[in-house]
Amino acid sequence: MRQFYEKQSNGYQESIEKGLRAVHGFQRYVGKSGSRKQQLNALAEALRRRDSIIIGAGAGLSTSAGLTYSGERFQRYFYDFAERFGISDIYSGGFYPFPDEETRWAWWARHIYFNRYVEPPKAVYRELLAFLRDKDYFVITTNVDHQFQRAGFDKKRLFYTQGDYGLFQSADPADRNTYDNEVWVMRAMEAQGFVRGEDGSFQVPETGSLKLRLPKELIPTVPETGAAVSMNLRVDESFVEDVGWQRASLAYTDFLRRHETLPVLYLELGVGANTPVIIKYPFWAYALSNPAARYACVNYGEAFCPSELSDRSICIDGDIGEVLRELSAPGK
Repeated sequence: MRQFYEKQSNGYQESIEKGLRAVHGFQRYVGKSGSRKQQLNALAEALRRRDSIIIGAGAGLSTSAGLTYSGERFQRYFYDFAERFGISDIYSGGFYPFPDEETRWAWWARHIYFNRYVEPPKAVYRELLAFLRDKDYFVITTNVDHQFQRAGFDKKRLFYTQGDYGLFQSADPADRNTYDNEVWVMRAMEAQGFVRGEDGSFQVPETGSLKLRLPKELIPTVPETGAAVSMNLRVDESFVEDVGWQRASLAYTDFLRRHETLPVLYLELGVGANTPVIIKYPFWAYALSNPAARYACVNYGEAFCPSELSDRSICIDGDIGEVLRELSAPGK
């Protein structure tokens, strides 16, 4: 199976290259045109009139759903790491040079659990799915928190380009497989002193006492070989694009090609400036090359498009969840 996918074209790389070629030709960028009400009406109309939608989702979507990496949520579940090591947020903690493996994996157990194995505080993902019930859709996302599947999106219509918090990969570069980590995460949470709440989710005990280190025997390894593991996240060239990743990449490529001349909506949600080459630039390129397509961007503080595409673009500066609720209001 792996050999089959390795012989196929890499849609992920192809779309990036298409976007990079296009972006060099853009002259300037523009934001919204018209009032917020006009932009909302335009997006509501585009969602109604188009049977095919390609969604590109970034971190802003999960932030809108309440999966924030700093503030109250961080202080509640990582307060002891903040006090001991001076870590200020969940994201930076993933790069912290912990003193030993027992501490590093205690951190990662929490990092994974509170972003991958919990329901988000707000139902933004489910609200988004409601707009797609009768649509031919596909999702490409740089998010690694699995929230699309938790909300009920069709797994065959999802492409997680940057990995998955729910997977480990071997430190052995010859091993190109990934390994599910759910059972390990649950054991590691219990070992740190977290307790199950009434809803079954892990919570900080009433005493507030948690352990910063795991027992040595809980340091995760590859089941068959005992080799060390790392997170299946795209942080360097060692990232494992396993069979599932390759299958999703091929499905995304196929969807793009089948819709490249059809009246499709490229709907970009919460994509910032960290990785524009994966979603933003390719969406601009595909929309520009297809006169029947429309491009829409919803993002807090970063909603814009190339001037060359402005006549077929909808740019809404705002919280994604709030925009979806406004679109769901009677009369929209």
